[in-house]
Amino acid sequence: MTERVSGIAASDGIAVAKAYLLIEPDLSFKKETISDTNAEKERFTTAIEKAIGELQAIRAKAAESLGEEAQVFDAHIMVLSDPEMIGTIENAIENDKKNAETALQEATDMFIGMFESMEDNPYMQERAADIRDVRKRVLSHLLGVKLPDPASIDEEVIIVAKDLTPSDTAQLNKQYVKAFVTDIGGRTSHSAIMARSLEIPAIVGTNSITEKVAEGDLLIVDGMEGTVLIHPEETDISAYEKKAQAFASQKEEWQRLINEKTVTKDGVHVELAANIGTPKDLEGALGNGAEAIGLYRTEFLYMDSAELPTEEEQYNAYKEVLEGMEGKPVVVRTMDIGGDKELPYLELPEEMNPFLGYRAIRVSLDKDEIFRTQLRALLRASVHGPLRIMFPMIATLQEFREAKAVFEEEKEKLTGEGVKVADDIQVGIMIEIPAAAVLADQFAKEVDFFSIGTNDLIQYTMAADRMNERVSYLYQPYNPSILRLIKFVIDSAHKEGKWAGMCGEMAGDQTAVPILLGMGLDEFSMSATSILKTRSLLSELTTDDMKELAEKAVTECQTAEEVVGLVERSLNKTT
Repeated sequence: MTERVSGIAASDGIAVAKAYLLIEPDLSFKKETISDTNAEKERFTTAIEKAIGELQAIRAKAAESLGEEAQVFDAHIMVLSDPEMIGTIENAIENDKKNAETALQEATDMFIGMFESMEDNPYMQERAADIRDVRKRVLSHLLGVKLPDPASIDEEVIIVAKDLTPSDTAQLNKQYVKAFVTDIGGRTSHSAIMARSLEIPAIVGTNSITEKVAEGDLLIVDGMEGTVLIHPEETDISAYEKKAQAFASQKEEWQRLINEKTVTKDGVHVELAANIGTPKDLEGALGNGAEAIGLYRTEFLYMDSAELPTEEEQYNAYKEVLEGMEGKPVVVRTMDIGGDKELPYLELPEEMNPFLGYRAIRVSLDKDEIFRTQLRALLRASVHGPLRIMFPMIATLQEFREAKAVFEEEKEKLTGEGVKVADDIQVGIMIEIPAAAVLADQFAKEVDFFSIGTNDLIQYTMAADRMNERVSYLYQPYNPSILRLIKFVIDSAHKEGKWAGMCGEMAGDQTAVPILLGMGLDEFSMSATSILKTRSLLSELTTDDMKELAEKAVTECQTAEEVVGLVERSLNKTT
């Protein structure tokens, strides 16, 4: 019987495929005394052989896409072939009559503790992480439990998970992953943003999808309505295939605008830019008619590496994007690590509230050797295209001044070394902390531009975690208090002759776009898949009408619902 589950529509599109559960299995076991030690040792040996075979297959596949980084699997295979560790486990089975699971757990705990205590030897400390990984794999074979492995997916599936981390999502191959559905998350969660970058349908915040779906169940995902159908009937499949065709036709119509400039009905040009995470995302940005890159999230350079990326590695990545945009501007955000973006090789403190803690510019200014490496790579790359550097999570003028001073120092060093650096690099800040928004008139005197990061600005202003379903009703982009902050930021920039952009998801929100146009926003940066439909919408709007709309939204409306009603009435009148 068909079951319908609703969630938050996070990425447009429709998909029909079997479910792939990306869920950590239960690897708990009982400590038992065994009598047949030979049979137990054989069971353990079989599990080891299966784990090694699995790792060899994964390593071969990873070598195609990851290159040198696939060597991590060589380390895992070495651990499973280590005679000392294997001998310790077999002795525990033979002499102490322990079951294989217990012997494995106790021996690996001993080796992990030994390696982790070698604080002056990072290489040996990393081996502890390898042992944890392979233990999980061997345990899964001993217990007869399948481990999820998104990198090995080789058929069309819909991913079902409690949540997807940024690194999980970055590994998804859109050739096979047709959509994903999660228990938690919102439209601005990183998994949702990545889904829009990958151009695959996504539904988040269903609360219960992992409880309702079994591996291999047939699903229909409607990323426009936020609906999942489990065990759909043939009539459902037929109806949704027609809806998918209609959506494809609409996309074809938008596609005609790919080489057009973004111009309003009365001839005013605004810049539509794309948010990207890696140089690979350039194809999607250009394929959707981006006039710029409004946000290059450089943290994925750090997250996709087993160690801090070198200056040369970063330079090559920035150069690739700048050259790929062929003279169009690129806004690069410096490392925004912290919050929900952790680096296993960079020890960050555990915090009660990491989103309000040690992250982004706060880490960069504290660990300035990492910051300086990134700035040097950016400065060297600046000769390959119009570069704009943006500092994230700025709360005070002092922070901006300190970051700008480091930038100037590294620029001076490079030019002193005879390295060519562009002389027209713009340096700006991301406005995502209310303190910076309220002081925008003062910041505007010192920065070259603002880019408003509404994803965090809204949650900080409303004191509501955007990932918490219980307070999700408070995540209100259209609340007049949010609109007033945004208008003040834009007005402050213009007063000093600077430009103001927006790189939060609100920039591509079809209800917000008319208001933002009326406020005079200069640059709208969004997921690439939102660009063409936003270009289409803007072509139907006149700036004078939208100025009037924005003024009413800010001065006359008291609630977010009133703002939505005002926009709907205005658009109906316009179109």
